[in-house]
Order: sequence, then C-alpha cells, then structure tokens
Amino acid sequence: MSLDPNPVFRKVIVPWYETKEVCYTLIIFMTLVLLFGGTGVSVALMTPSYHTYLWVPLLLIILSLVVIISSIRQLISFYLD
Repeated sequence: MSLDPNPVFRKVIVPWYETKEVCYTLIIFMTLVLLFGGTGVSVALMTPSYHTYLWVPLLLIILSLVVIISSIRQLISFYLD
C-alpha cells in the first residue's frame, strides 16, 4: 500500500505557546519585569546596606532581556514565513 504524496492533513499545527498573542503578552510582562529590575538596581545602589543584593535585580533584568529577545526572534520568524 503506497502513501499518498499529498495528504490533506499537511497543515503545520503551531503550539499555543508559539502564537503571536503569547509573544506580545510575554514582551509586555517582561518589559514590566525589566522596569521592576531597574527600580531594584537604583534602590540597591542608593542604599549602602543593599549593595550585596544587587545581583538579584540584575538577574531579573538579564533574564527578562533573554525572554524579550527570544520572543522578538519568534515574532520575526512568524512574519518572515
């Protein structure tokens, strides 16, 4: 029995977490986390007793930037296809 070369069900199914709406929502929330981390950095730099905890808001900033960049890359791939 041979396989059909043009099956009807060839449409690519995109998972829900790779949709445009989810990418936009992630970018918005991660921008808020980025601003929160920036506020944390400014507070940690102004208060001398918090200098040792500066890594926490910096980690928030770095991780939110990674998520924003990956979401933007995903959106660009959506629009190029």
